[in-house]
Formats: sequence, C-alpha cells, structure tokens
Amino acid sequence: MDLKYRRILLKLSGESLMGDRPYGIDPGVLSSYADEIISVTQLGVQIGVVLGGGNIFRGVAAAAQGFQKASGDQMGMLATVINSLALQNVLEAKGIPTRLTTAIDMRQIAEPYIRRRVIRHLEKGRVVILGAGTGNPNFTTDTAAALRAIEIEADVVVKGTRVDGVYDADPETHPEAVRFSTIGYFDVLNKNLRVMDMTAVTLCSEHNVPIIVFNINVPGNLRRIVLGEEIGTLVSTSYHQPASS
Repeated sequence: MDLKYRRILLKLSGESLMGDRPYGIDPGVLSSYADEIISVTQLGVQIGVVLGGGNIFRGVAAAAQGFQKASGDQMGMLATVINSLALQNVLEAKGIPTRLTTAIDMRQIAEPYIRRRVIRHLEKGRVVILGAGTGNPNFTTDTAAALRAIEIEADVVVKGTRVDGVYDADPETHPEAVRFSTIGYFDVLNKNLRVMDMTAVTLCSEHNVPIIVFNINVPGNLRRIVLGEEIGTLVSTSYHQPASS
C-alpha cells in the first residue's frame, strides 16, 4: 500500500482528551484516539505523539493563581506526562508496543528524551510518546511538537483538533468562516490564524516541515491523511486557497 507519509508527529491538545467533561480524561475519547493511532501503525507508519496538558492544568488553574509563570509552566509539563502515561497504558492494553520519553528526567516513569534512541524505537515499530514539552518554561507543546518533528525527521506534523481545518475566523462562533484547503506558513502568521503558536509555525517553515490541521474526532481521518487523501488544511508553501466546500 502506497503511503504519502511514513513517519509522522501527531499533536493532540490536552483539552481534546476531556470530551464533554469540564476537566480530566474521558476514557472513551482516549480509547478512540488510540484506535486512530493503531490504524496507521498497522499500515507501517512510524508515529510520535505529543500531548498537551490543558485538561489537567485547567483543573487547578484557580489554585495556581499567584505562582510564577515558570512554575506554572512546569506544572503544565507534568500534566502532559499524566496524559502521556494514560495514552501509553491504553495503547499497550490494545497490544501496541510503546515507549514514553520525557524532556524532564524522571527515570522511574519514562525514558529520558534522546533523539537517536527515539528514532530507533520508531524504526522498530513502537509508538513513541514525547512528554513534558521541551523541558523548558515559556514554550508550548505546539513548539515541542514542531521541535520533535524536526529532530526525528518526521515527514509531517498532524495536529488533531475538533474542527476540520484552518478557517479565516473561528468557525464555532462565525458560521460564515471560510476554510482553507492549503495555506502558507507566512499567511498563517500574518493573519494570526492560531494554527499553532508563532514559534512552532516558524520552526516548521524554516525546516520545511508541513503541518496538517484536521478533525481527529472523525474516525479514519488519520489513516486517510497518511494514505494521501486531502483531509483538513495543509500548511506548507507561501500560497493560500479556500476549500471548495
């Protein structure tokens, strides 16, 4: 079977794991995301996963008021590790070999992030979950996803969201918003479209790593992407094109 992408970096927000809950992890949502990941590993695709932590950090945000930003960011990094452990357990319960690596040294829980070791895990068919962001405050998990994609030489960053691509306005509050089928890195930055944060988009632009923004909640979408179907919005070159539908 012909694959368009053979090594991908999947970015999922922590908020997406909440489902309809106010915070925390919805087991059904987590299981469905694991099934999406499994569907592409069965094709032979190598996959690294970066998870956000907003579903947990938001739950303690009120208590976090008054903390230094660096401390708040470190709390967020730890939240990503909780989500990563949850995904690892679900994947392994479904028979998929995984490795969890973290940018912060916590050897009793996970392997330290070592680029060559991660690539070796991918080559052996293991799903590698990359926790704790970049390990540094002031950087988002979007930036961590872009950085790791560059380091592991991923073909593409695929960002799973609850909408079906990039729009010129928030489609949840602006029904008339227009979706782009393709758009350039600099157009994303100039239009402030919030696909990913500015640092992440700039990193991908400088290293020519395309970004695909898609609806992760539609079963089969991730598989369709790696097989080359035009799903969501492709962020790559310097032009933009509204979707035909």
